[in-house]
Amino acid sequence: MSANAGPTGQTPTATPDPVRNDAVQESAFLKACRREPVPHTPVWFMRQAGRSLPEYRKVREGIGMLDSCMRPDLVTEITLQPVRRHHVDAAIYFSDIVVPLKAIGLDLDIKPGIGPVVEQPVRTRADLARLRDLTPEDVSYVTEAIGMLTRELGSTPLIGFAGAPFTLASYLVEGGPSRTYENAKAMMYGDPELWADLLDRLADITAAFLKVQIAAGASAVQLFDSWAGALAPADYRRSVLPASAKVFDAVAGHGVPRIHFGVGTGELLGLMGEAGADVVGVDWRVPMDEAARRVGPGKALQGNLDPTVLFAGREAVETKAREVLDTATGLEGHIFNLGHGVMPSTDPDALTRLVEYVHTQTAR
Repeated sequence: MSANAGPTGQTPTATPDPVRNDAVQESAFLKACRREPVPHTPVWFMRQAGRSLPEYRKVREGIGMLDSCMRPDLVTEITLQPVRRHHVDAAIYFSDIVVPLKAIGLDLDIKPGIGPVVEQPVRTRADLARLRDLTPEDVSYVTEAIGMLTRELGSTPLIGFAGAPFTLASYLVEGGPSRTYENAKAMMYGDPELWADLLDRLADITAAFLKVQIAAGASAVQLFDSWAGALAPADYRRSVLPASAKVFDAVAGHGVPRIHFGVGTGELLGLMGEAGADVVGVDWRVPMDEAARRVGPGKALQGNLDPTVLFAGREAVETKAREVLDTATGLEGHIFNLGHGVMPSTDPDALTRLVEYVHTQTAR
């Protein structure tokens, strides 16, 4: 039990600074999440904190990815870097989707140039027993880092971060990144009961991880289902949606907007909205107006400039950004983002100019 835990064993949520909290709540980003009028279209970028920034590469030099995610001072600095440089409307907590799995004791690492690699893949019911519950004490460094961040960010919102059950399961079952997901899909089709139990367990771990971030001061949370686009709609509805919905339900009463994002999920947008998010992220393959039609009313949308456009020069970037803004005209709420993460060799100045362009073009 934590030294700060109350009589029930639950760590109490720190009392927020009411001045800072009010300013954050009035931010363009949170207003757009709530589908309220905004002073300008808010902008942030997935993977804005990371590989494209020289200051990031400098501060990470000689430090492994997972080690950097467990150092509050480093997490704080890396999370703040793009806010300082680009003047984005929200910060995204610097982490990795496998951090909660590492925190519960799984033997895994992030290999440079490869990605997460799991020493013993999860493929049997006995393997499932290795996935214990996540406690706040397992990730105390997250609580510390978010406390540091919210003090530094002032009126800029902080977005919490987690991987969705399907994407986590894909890594666990495959043992690492995959293009075909043959082992994960074999379990999903061949042993649906084990698959459902695996995703249910991962939903509990993910929800616990997000709750820690919210309690520490995150103003919104995003669930990344990076590989959900590998699924047919019927398979997603039957075998994945219940676990994602469980995560969103678990954090529904905490008063923060919930964002859901996946890559190649154009055919799943309506189902992803059904999972319970307040904001649905859209990759670059579907125009924003068509995405709104597929998702249906009552949701804000986030997206969706193709990240590769940033290599094409200023005029092309502004032309394509204008197209995104035009197709988003009249949406209930729109947060400008890329259709996936910032690519490592992206010119940081192109991102800074893009933020300025969107802000200028949409000033009300």
